[in-house]
Amino acid sequence: MALNYIWIALFAIGVLVGVIRLFCGDADALPAMMDSTFEMSTTAFEMTLGLTGTLTLWMGIMKIGEDSGLVNRLAKFLSPVLTKLFPEIPKNHPALGSIFMNISANMLGLDNAATPVGLKAMQELQSINKEKDTASNSMIMFLVLNTSGLTIIPVSIMAYRAKFGAADPTDVFIPLLLTTLCSTLVGLITVSLYQKINLFQRAFVVMFVCIAAVVSALFFTLMGMGSEEMQKFCRLLTSILILGAILTFILSGAFKRLNVYNSFIAGAKDGFHVAVSLIPYCVAILAAVGVFRASGALDALQSGVQSAVEWCGLNSDWVGALPVALLKPLNGSGARGMMLECFTSQGPDSFVGHLASVLQGSTDTTFYILAIYFGSVGIKKYRYSVTCGLLADLAGMIAAVFISYFFFG
Repeated sequence: MALNYIWIALFAIGVLVGVIRLFCGDADALPAMMDSTFEMSTTAFEMTLGLTGTLTLWMGIMKIGEDSGLVNRLAKFLSPVLTKLFPEIPKNHPALGSIFMNISANMLGLDNAATPVGLKAMQELQSINKEKDTASNSMIMFLVLNTSGLTIIPVSIMAYRAKFGAADPTDVFIPLLLTTLCSTLVGLITVSLYQKINLFQRAFVVMFVCIAAVVSALFFTLMGMGSEEMQKFCRLLTSILILGAILTFILSGAFKRLNVYNSFIAGAKDGFHVAVSLIPYCVAILAAVGVFRASGALDALQSGVQSAVEWCGLNSDWVGALPVALLKPLNGSGARGMMLECFTSQGPDSFVGHLASVLQGSTDTTFYILAIYFGSVGIKKYRYSVTCGLLADLAGMIAAVFISYFFFG
């Protein structure tokens, strides 16, 4: 229901601002909004169409993992933690393996791999959901962990900074890591409070220690490298992980004497149907964002916030990156465009350029993820998922500002 009100508000505020601009003599306001609606609808369709290939590939690979029993073995290995975090899921259920693979892919910045596996996890969660039109506790926990966007290796952001000539494209690595940890912890704690999950259990403590150990090891490995060497290492690590996962699944099927090709085709067909079903949800979200942005409402909000901050006598440097923060929960490509605009106008090594980079990686695209993940399985009642997701976003944004002032201010 919350997403419904936000969707209506984006359209209503956008049109209202456009009408005000029209009465003020700006005859191009409404035509620009109309053009943006069609443009963003086309973008949504092309985005979903572009996702089709990736979905068919990864859902085909996941089908091999299911049929070979590899996903079940992964779920069994991880059950001490995941069964406590997702108590509704039966022990050794394949959803646990899919959830683990999705979270792992997100942590490593592998968006192309994370989304298909996440959609597969949603299908498996829906199979055990008693109320088919209502989000279960497990679905909400899974989606909030996704929207909080825990990322250990921000490969794409470092690549964009390098492309725009940053002196050290990797200098946002630590601030990004700290920021995304804040947003993920807030999301995890918020959902746990709703669902009355005790995070001080031994399994969770061990998990947190292991994550800290991996992050520390990666940090000390990367800090000894130059920026170019670090980017090459990250790209190599990403390639090894993706190709290694694909090969492991295929070999597991071959070892079990499975017809790997037929299993892949069966899963790939499901991926195609899922991709087609996502088109209406993507169009709905991006069209509303397009109207809101083209109307000038986003610029007006930024100007208002800057004036209010300066009136209070506070430093308003961070307001220059506000469009990235405002668009990030709504539209990932729009937020990326705002980050690149900050690079162009003020430079990637400016405070605003650094803050825009950290904001871009602080959380994931909350409303987009909720729309396509819930839409893929026909969920209409989101319960408290939007609230928890936005709280995680807010925590990430606030942390990004303070951490950026600490490192770059």
